[in-house]
Amino acid sequence: MAARIIDGKAVAASLRAEVAAGVAAFKAETGAVPGLAVVLVGEDAASQVYVRNKNKAAEGAGMRSETIRLPAHASEAALLDVVARLNADPGTDGILVQLPLPAQIREGAVIEAIDPAKDVDGFHPVNVGRLWLGQEALAPCTPTGVMRLLAASGTALRGAHAVVVGRSNIVGKPMAQLLLRADCTVTIAHSRTRDLPALARSADVLVAAVGRAEMVRGDWVKPGAAVIDVGINRVPGAAGKDRLVGDVHHAEAAAVAGAITPVPGGVGPMTIACLLENTLKAARARRGLVRRA
Repeated sequence: MAARIIDGKAVAASLRAEVAAGVAAFKAETGAVPGLAVVLVGEDAASQVYVRNKNKAAEGAGMRSETIRLPAHASEAALLDVVARLNADPGTDGILVQLPLPAQIREGAVIEAIDPAKDVDGFHPVNVGRLWLGQEALAPCTPTGVMRLLAASGTALRGAHAVVVGRSNIVGKPMAQLLLRADCTVTIAHSRTRDLPALARSADVLVAAVGRAEMVRGDWVKPGAAVIDVGINRVPGAAGKDRLVGDVHHAEAAAVAGAITPVPGGVGPMTIACLLENTLKAARARRGLVRRA
């Protein structure tokens, strides 16, 4: 029997509607609207698409959205000046600096300069530390979205063995912590893990976030497992046009798994929806409307 498809578009649409209702309630309660500022350095085509989609989604949820563009040759000091201004702006609740950054700018320095209370990407060391301590935090959007997809699919997490293939600060590490908080037994694996296929086959929940097109094959999947494909890779397709594939060979894995996310239409839509959720959460927290642990 083929795996159930976990429809990220539908789950994301539901979350966006939930956030829009929350924004309306926030406005009624405070007279303000949550503000999201996105900073884009340079002219990277993919980043421009992401930023445009984020702004559209924020405005669709009733938020104030601002895009600040800097040239590719902008200095680190210039970017830090922008971040400092946004930190001080009472109307800005969420700050997102689009990655990657040009080589002359240190990514870590910029992330650490963002006010943790406005760090809607969840990358600041303060939020990372709070997440690992089990405290209230702004968690990275993609792993948060994965947890919502698992919940929507009815995947039983308590006591399950979850294998996360990928150890990035953006997905792999926070993903492992969120699964651990859901009472999974978690293994973090990566491209250098010994006998990775065998380890993957032991997983009740398999999250692929390694950045290699179709690396996870069907014989890596435990029958009935939930497979979450975080990867988005462009590979040559028919008629010279690229096609998008994940880190999982979808056709092979879908023949074995119990549930699986597609690419596109799986994890991707959740990332922006969870960004909106984080922005609303930050706006409420900054006004004392929720208790921070």
